[in-house]
Amino acid sequence: MRIELFNCPIDAITMHQTLNKIENAIIQKQHLHHVVVNVAKLVHMQNNSELRESVVNCDIINADGQGVVWASKILGKKIPERVAGIDLMQNLVQLAHDKKYKIFFFGAEEHIVKEVVNKYTNQFSPSIIAGYRNGYFNKEEESEIANEIANSGANILFVAMGSPKKENFLFNYKQVLQKLNFVMGVGGSFDVVAGKVKRAPVWVQKIGMEWFYRMAQEPRRLFMRYFTTNLALIKLILKEKLKKG
Repeated sequence: MRIELFNCPIDAITMHQTLNKIENAIIQKQHLHHVVVNVAKLVHMQNNSELRESVVNCDIINADGQGVVWASKILGKKIPERVAGIDLMQNLVQLAHDKKYKIFFFGAEEHIVKEVVNKYTNQFSPSIIAGYRNGYFNKEEESEIANEIANSGANILFVAMGSPKKENFLFNYKQVLQKLNFVMGVGGSFDVVAGKVKRAPVWVQKIGMEWFYRMAQEPRRLFMRYFTTNLALIKLILKEKLKKG
C-alpha cells in the first residue's frame, strides 16, 4: 500500500514486508530500485526537481526518518513503522549470507569501505562480496563505475553517499544496473558499520530520537541542518492541514 506525503509516494509497509519484497525480486530475477526518505530529503524534494524525479521513480520508497512517520500520523495517513536504511542493509547482509547472494559495496572513503568489507567478510563469509569501490570519482568515471558494478555478479548494491548524489547516480544509471536484483542508497551507514560514527542506543532509536543523538555528536555540523529541515517540515504539515480545512 502506498500513501502520498507532501507530493512524495511512500510505501506504508513494515521492515518484514520490505524484506519479503526484496527476496521475492531476487528469487524471480527481477530488478528493484529502493530509496528511503527522511525529513531532510522530503523537504529538499519540494524545490529540487532532479532529486524528486530520482525518488518518486523508485520501486520501494521507505520512511527512514521518525519525523516522516510522525507527520504521516498527524495527517491521518499512518505509515506503520520506520524502516531505517542501516537496519535494512544489515538484514540484507544476513540474507545474502543465508541464501548465498552477492553484494557490491560502493561509497565512502577508501579505508571505510575496506573496513566494512573486512567486517562482513569476517562476520559472515568472503563469498557474499562481489566487489567494492570508494565514493570519490568525477563525472567522467561514472559510466565506467556503473558498468563495473553491473558486471560484478552482484545481486545487491549498497551506495553509501549523501543526497542527492546517490539518488541521482542510481537513477541516471538505472538501465545499466538492471542486471542487479536490488539497489539502494545507504547514506552514512558504512561509517557506522566501520566504527567511525557511533549509532544511538536501541532505546533512543525506539523513541524516535536517533536524529537528536546524531546531532549531539556533531552539533556544529548538524544543528542548523536539523533545525531548518524540521522547521520546514512543520510548515509543510500546517500547509497540508490548512488545505484540508
